[in-house]
Formats: sequence, structure tokens, C-alpha cells
Amino acid sequence: MTVTTSIKTLAFASLLALAPAQMMAAQKGGTFTTGDKTFLLNGKPFVVKAAELHYPRIPRAYWEHRIKMCKALGMNTVCLYVFWNIHEQEEGKFDFTGNNDVAAFCRLAQKNGMYVIVRPGPYVCAEWEMGGLPWWLLKKKDIRLREQDPYFIQRVEIFEKEVGKQLAPLTIQNGGPIIMVQVENEYGSYGKDKPYVSAIRDIVRKSGFDKVSLFQCDWSSNFLNNGLDDLTWTMNFGTGANIDQQFKRLGEVRPNAPKMCSEFWSGWFDKWGARHETRPAKDMVEGMDEMLSKGISFSLYMTHGGTSFGHWAGANSPGFQPDVTSYDYDAPINEWGLATPKFYELQKMMAKYNDGKKLPAVPKAPMQIIKVPEFKFTEYKPLSYGIGKAKETHAPQCFEDMDMGWGTMVYETTVPAIEGTSTLTGEFHDFAQVYVNGKYVGKIDRVKNEKSLELPAMPQGAQLTIVVEGMGRINFGRAIKDYKGIIGNVTLTTQKEDCELALTPTRWNNSSIADDYQTAVNALAMPTNKMRGLLTKAGYYRGYFNLKKVGDTFINMEAFGKGQVYVNGHALGRFWQIGPQQTLYLPGCWLKKGKNEVIVLDVVGPKGEAGKPGSTVAPTAFCQDHPELDKLNLEKSNKHNEPGHRMDLNSETPVLKGEFKAGNGWQTIKLDKPVTGRYFAIQAESSQSGDSQIAIAEVYLQDAQGNRIDRNNWVAYYADSEKGNSTLDKMFDLQESTYWQTEKGANFPHLGIVDMGKEVTISAFEYLPRAEQGAPGSVKGFKLYVRK
Repeated sequence: MTVTTSIKTLAFASLLALAPAQMMAAQKGGTFTTGDKTFLLNGKPFVVKAAELHYPRIPRAYWEHRIKMCKALGMNTVCLYVFWNIHEQEEGKFDFTGNNDVAAFCRLAQKNGMYVIVRPGPYVCAEWEMGGLPWWLLKKKDIRLREQDPYFIQRVEIFEKEVGKQLAPLTIQNGGPIIMVQVENEYGSYGKDKPYVSAIRDIVRKSGFDKVSLFQCDWSSNFLNNGLDDLTWTMNFGTGANIDQQFKRLGEVRPNAPKMCSEFWSGWFDKWGARHETRPAKDMVEGMDEMLSKGISFSLYMTHGGTSFGHWAGANSPGFQPDVTSYDYDAPINEWGLATPKFYELQKMMAKYNDGKKLPAVPKAPMQIIKVPEFKFTEYKPLSYGIGKAKETHAPQCFEDMDMGWGTMVYETTVPAIEGTSTLTGEFHDFAQVYVNGKYVGKIDRVKNEKSLELPAMPQGAQLTIVVEGMGRINFGRAIKDYKGIIGNVTLTTQKEDCELALTPTRWNNSSIADDYQTAVNALAMPTNKMRGLLTKAGYYRGYFNLKKVGDTFINMEAFGKGQVYVNGHALGRFWQIGPQQTLYLPGCWLKKGKNEVIVLDVVGPKGEAGKPGSTVAPTAFCQDHPELDKLNLEKSNKHNEPGHRMDLNSETPVLKGEFKAGNGWQTIKLDKPVTGRYFAIQAESSQSGDSQIAIAEVYLQDAQGNRIDRNNWVAYYADSEKGNSTLDKMFDLQESTYWQTEKGANFPHLGIVDMGKEVTISAFEYLPRAEQGAPGSVKGFKLYVRK
């Protein structure tokens, strides 16, 4: 009762800045409902023009500026997720203060004349660590995430109740800005379970959202799987999509329902080791213009993406594809809050739909952009100085076993004499570096789907050390149950005479290294030589720079290897020399006049001589006035075109051949009889347009019972042609708006081969062309091959 009263008091106080008429309406409360083919705001037709932006991805000092930027675009609503795992980082301990004060963010929106759509999950995706679910749920090994698991549902209920305490007083019925609240998020891409979705709906309602309009979002291809009769249904799709096609099925089943695209994707997110993603402004603006001309509501995802500071960037699957720190998203408002050319193109169009009123002026940036000259990191302590908890066990312990959410684990064991080489195998999540008697021998990178490493001969009692850094947990699909560290046992396999020996060490020392600022400070304060370190440059580096004037800037991390950065105690996020991101956004509101501290946690170590044991060369960094988001430094191309992987299919008989129909939407073709194999190859013989360039958005295979085969272990094996970031893996990345596309001018036939990771039985093939009008690049003639 006390919390609710105080929130209402704060909400009322924030209204004092509003015009009298607005304040009166807010005091009295209002309504937002669904009418005949339209939303109704206080009984009158209303088109939602929402801007998606996320409060944890924006420093609190800049919240109001970003909201004003959205209003200057012509938006009337702010759409936001509530991120469970940032509010409950430890079970039972909730934090809605500082940058987590979502209620204050909503009040700022109302102060600036904006309504709010709240999406409280519990799952949010958002390219965010574990899709917003707290890592500590995984301490219960048998938990079933996003299902009616008793413990999961119990914790969801507790969380949503806390959200209700913060936000229920701010619904429109209570005089606040919140007009709609979402139930779950894109559940059709996870499963088919209406009872579970119904349970989440009931939890949201009893958390204080019993009078506000509730809705659910999904893709046009799957929204009926979990659609509840008493919720508003909205569609999610991206720039360039065929809008009429996206709403066709909704119009058939609910002809009088209002139409809304609750996520109209303005761009796309970036992954480590892949090119920076962009989407044409023209396609975005034309799509939004078409929706507004037809009275269709939308939320532009993202209008301003911001930054996944600290360890909050997630990862995508199949496979393991960690997201970079920048969430620029090629959005109209860039990562550091400024208007882009895309912004002005959109603003010009949006002005047509502002009831004849002039749009607000673009607000002045809160900070200027500055540069910082090169500075040195003169303090260093080895990575091992950050070790916290340690324990001995028979098998390696994962992060969750050690009660650690994020960071690095050091695993040590002794091995018997192995005269020749041996192969180390195991499940390493996510980036493992291996040492024998303190000497580095190689790495195992989950991004590359690596699970083994060849080791040299080892004497009796040699110490094997494996340092495993965890990156963001998977945020999309069934693979969100993503444990970190070494998962299961480790095996050493060697050949001795005519025998193959498999050795499984059964005594391990497990040591955890958290990736927080305080751990770094404590490590740097330790006396030198207090702990033994590995023969490596990995560790903690500290340097300082001085400022006469603060401003936004971008710290260049190209001199370092892989890790995280803290400036004046603020966690900026992850860096990795492979790119494409080479700088980290450093908000000026986190800087100060005079001396500024920079600490780098580098799990690999700086380039060159800098940081080498015994070297006097100190690593350096500097801050520049622009970001570097598209610079790759890969060991080899990210294309799937190794000649040895191209299979000779000339003498093989396809298990399926024929022609796809023209147009948008899924197509399913059944095989004459089921076949079994590990690899499948799709060979495009011709296109619907007659052009030699083809594109495939998604493919599925069905098993003997007609169920879709799990794609989590699929790996892109070979493609004869790939255009830019439209690589073969986009054909099965769980995203209908991305696609494999061949280079323009590459000749038929086009071949794509996928390694499914194990033998499966196949009875049918499902194919989805691009979602845009006319399905550009659609395949016509095709052959499907399956090989063991």
C-alpha cells in the first residue's frame, strides 16, 4: 500500500509539467480499447505511432533527450520491454532504481506528451542476455523455461507482481501514460502452448493490469498457434515486407480487428564476426507510409537502439552467434542519440500524418562529441588475480554450479603421461583457451562450432588449465537454456600402439572470475606475485586520461584482444578484435573533468609486445569522434565456400525435385518416402523471375511423423555464392526477415549444403521465400539431396 501510494504521488508530481488540459485528462484517467477496425483512445479512433527504445540501453541522463527525439519524428507513443534479469540479478532481490527505474522512464514519456506500451515478458528476446530471463533460473537443472514448470511460473508471478507495483499505477485508467501491455513475446517462434500463454496472461492481469488492454505479438506465419480469444493480436515483420500479405490471415479470422505491426524492424542487429547490418531507408519509409495510409498502427523496432552495456548483449542460434555491444540497429536515431539521414527521410513522411500540425523541432544533443588523445595502461595484474570462489570437484563445474552469472572460469587438473599427441574434446561455452604447464597451446571457439583441440605430448603430472570466458546467453529459440563454462566432462583421446585411449580427468579445481568492476579493482590492488599466473598477457589493465571538457566519445579498443571495459566504474560492454565493432560508445555523462579511470579486462591480451611478461611496452587506447562498427579482422572469411566441402552430386539421385510456386508464404513438399542422412543440399536450378540471383528466407525439414526437425545443431557447410551478410546460415536462423542470397551475376545452379550434426529421417521439405512484395529472388526449379 505504501509503495503504491508513493508511486501515485510521484506520477501526479510529474504531471505538473503538462498543459492544464492534459493534466486534467490524466487526473481523471482515460480509456484505450479496440473498436471496429481501429483502436479507440477515450472513445475516439487512434493510430498508434510507437517508437521502441529500451531504458537500460540508454544512460538515465539521456532518457528525456531520446524521448524528445522520438516525438520530433512524429511518434505519439513509446514502446519498451521490461527486462526481468536486470531487475532481479539475484533471486529475490529487486532493483528498480537508477537506470532501472522504468516507472520514471514512463513518467518522462508522459511529461513529453507520449503514451507508453509496456512489454513485461517474462521473455523479451531483444538480443539481450538470455532473452531477459535471469541466469539463476538455470541453477535448477531440470527447469523448463517458458513452460508451465511450477518453479518457473512461481518466479514469473513474483516478478510480474513487482512490475505491477511499479507500473500498474501508471496505466491510462489511473491517469498514467500506459495504454497497452503485452503478454509474453513471439511465443509462436518457441512453441505451441496456449495453456502456458493463458497462464502468463492471468499473471499479468492479477499483477495490476486487469483494466488495461492486453495484446500478444507473433509472426503472420504462426500467430494462430497461441492466439488467445480475449487478447488483441498484432504482427511482427520487417522493412520491405509485403504488408497486405502480413495481415491477410488476421483479416480473415478477425475482419473487424484493428491492425498493428508491433515490431516493424528498421534495421537489424550485429553479430561478432559478421558485417554490420543495414537496411534501406527508402524501404522503411515506404512501408510505414503504406501502413499509415491504411490506418495501420505500428511500433518502429528500433527507433533508437542504444547500447547493450556491460554483459547484457545476448546471442542467437542455431549454433552460437553472440551479439556485439552496439545496438545501433541501423535505427533512425543512432546509438549515441543523433538523427541520421534515415531519421530525416522518415520525419518528412511522418509530417503528413500529424493532423496538419508542425512536428516538434529536433532537440539539441545533450553532449558534444569529443576526442581523447592516446593514453597508456601502466598498471597490470594477471587474470588469475581476479579469482574469487574456488572448489575441487570430480567433474568440471559450470558457471551456474559456481553461483556465477557472468565472467570467466579457470579449470585445472593434472594428467598422466601422454607420449604422443592427444585430442581434447568437450562442450566449452563459450571461448576456451588451453594451457599445458602454463604454456598456451590453443583455443576452442564456440562461435566456430569448435569442440576439440589437439594437445602436445605431456609428461606425468602435467597441469592442464582451461580458461573459459562466457559470452551472452542465447536469447532466441529453444537454445535459451544456455549454461556457461565447461558443460559435462572433458576427454583426452590418444593413440597408444594399436589402441585408442580415452582419458577423463576426475579431479578438477574450479575457480570463478566475475566480470564486474569491483573484481577488477580488487585484482589491481593485490600485491604482485601473490598468486601464480599463466604465461599469458590476459589480465587487468588500468590507465587514465584527463579532460578539460566532457562529451560523448568512442573508445578505440583495437590494441586489445577480447574482454570488457570499465570507465569510472561504468561497464561499457564487450570488445573483440575480430569485429565488426572496434569501438565502444562512451557517454559523456559518465565522464568528469580532470582524471578519468579506464580498466580493461582482457581475457586474451593486447596485440604485439604490449603486456607480454617482461615487456616494458604498455598497451594504449584513445577515443575518437565516430564509431567503428564495420571492421572485420577474421582469421579466415566468414563465407561458407571451402572447396573441399563442395559435394559432387552429379552421380547422385535427388530425393526431391520439382518447382516451387510463385509468391509469398510457406510451401511444403513431401518426399515420396522418408530418407535418412546427416547432410542435406538444396540446389536451385532456376528462379521465378528468370534472374540468376536467388534468395531463401527459411527452410525446415520434417521427420517421419511430420514434425519439424530441431535445427539447433545445424551448421552452414557450403554455399557456392553468398552476398554480403546474406550467408547460408540465414536460411535457418529462426528469422523470417533474413535470408541466404547469392551474388548478382552468379550462374545457376546454386548449391547450399547444411550439416545437421547427426543423422535424421526426413519426410518433407519446407521452404519460405523472402517476405517482401513479390518475394524477390524466389526459387523456381530445385533439387534436394540427402547424404549420410
